[in-house]
Amino acid sequence: MTTAAPPVPPAAVPAGTPDTPERAALTEIEARRLGPVRRFFVLHPGAMDAVVIAVYALPALVVGVLSADLVRGSVLTPEQAQRAAVATLVSVVVGGTALGWRRHRPVLVAGVVTALGVLSLAASGTVGTLDLALTFAMYAVAANRAPRVTWLTFGVTFVVLAGAMWGWQSDEITTASVEAVDARAPQATDPSTGTVPGPRAGTGAVVAPQPMDSVASRVVGMSTQLALMLIATSIGTSVRNRRLHVAELVARTNALARERDQQARIARSEERTRIAREMHDVVAHSISVMIALSDGASAALRRSPDLSRTALDELSATGRSALAEMRRVLGVLDDDGAPLAPQPGSHDLAALVERFRTAGLPVEDHGLGTALPAEATLQIAVHRVVAEALTNALRHAHGTPHVRLCLTRTPTAVEVEVLDDGPRGPVPHAGGSGRGLIGMRERAAVYGGTVEAGPRTEGGWRVHVTLPWTTTTEDA
Repeated sequence: MTTAAPPVPPAAVPAGTPDTPERAALTEIEARRLGPVRRFFVLHPGAMDAVVIAVYALPALVVGVLSADLVRGSVLTPEQAQRAAVATLVSVVVGGTALGWRRHRPVLVAGVVTALGVLSLAASGTVGTLDLALTFAMYAVAANRAPRVTWLTFGVTFVVLAGAMWGWQSDEITTASVEAVDARAPQATDPSTGTVPGPRAGTGAVVAPQPMDSVASRVVGMSTQLALMLIATSIGTSVRNRRLHVAELVARTNALARERDQQARIARSEERTRIAREMHDVVAHSISVMIALSDGASAALRRSPDLSRTALDELSATGRSALAEMRRVLGVLDDDGAPLAPQPGSHDLAALVERFRTAGLPVEDHGLGTALPAEATLQIAVHRVVAEALTNALRHAHGTPHVRLCLTRTPTAVEVEVLDDGPRGPVPHAGGSGRGLIGMRERAAVYGGTVEAGPRTEGGWRVHVTLPWTTTTEDA
């Protein structure tokens, strides 16, 4: 006795990224090991509905046809037999139609079948084959509804049907059924005569079949109905529990798969952000220096060819350095594991500042020789912050007479401050996307630091970055 379980809907899976195909969610059908027959009925629940209706309707029709034999036994009147046949026909049509909806409206179907059983008992004195229909209905309730609803439906259905059986069940039909069975059963012959024994010897009377006791027949009918309903409810409850268990396992599996895919997407996004930040820091300040050097070389070409040649040499060196650093940054994308050049650190700050001076930025440095913590990532962050702050001054404070760089190390933090006096004269269009300040804030956020950037009251611009750090034995 099985019905098709509605397949678990696929869990929502986020769309895949361009480099990651969309992963289909695991379904209950894939998780269960089903044979070809069961898989067919699970995928085609309408076919299972047809099988259930046929299993109920065919025996009911057979019982309706054979009920005509009761008339020949002179137990039922033709009117009683006709009412029984009509009740059987109605129960087949209405009950079969109701069973087609048992998966969608199981409680309603159980109520309809119970009502049919009561009407059948009132009209013909027998429940007929509706006990089989009620068995299918109770199974559907137990398999598709919560235990509280299941047992409430069970109790109401049994009480109503048992009351109708107690009041309207016909003992004559029960006795007639027993007679019909005895009449069709082969009778033993007398070994001495080879004939069927007749009436009891010495009495001369015909032995009439004794009718079944009224109370006993009702108790037997109610007990049979109770047993069928209990079996159907137990099987349905077991199927529902197994289905919920499989659905929970499928949901957990899909959740783990989604979490794994999400973590992979987050990791790729963070790596792309890091590479984009590094590329911006490399390209932005290098190209700004190269533009300043080229403008200076062009202006000094006629007045001082030697200074122009020096600027061009520095321009070439800056371009090569930028290209080498870009290759180092992009080397992380190489599947072959290209060797990476050393990352910039505290020992490169002096060369970095000198490059900006050569580009025409009047930088006054303080504390540039301060020993930074040994943590390499912190030294890289300081180098990038200094480069970005000086690049902003070179871009937006064109012709400024003074730029002050102050590097300070305290027991708990490294502070970088860059001040400029503002531009002098017209400022060429410098563009910019604002990613420089965003990159500085992201680097500072890694260490729980802060970035303050804004205009000064006395004119110019101020950038102040604080990068906290923890003292270690090596640094002490």
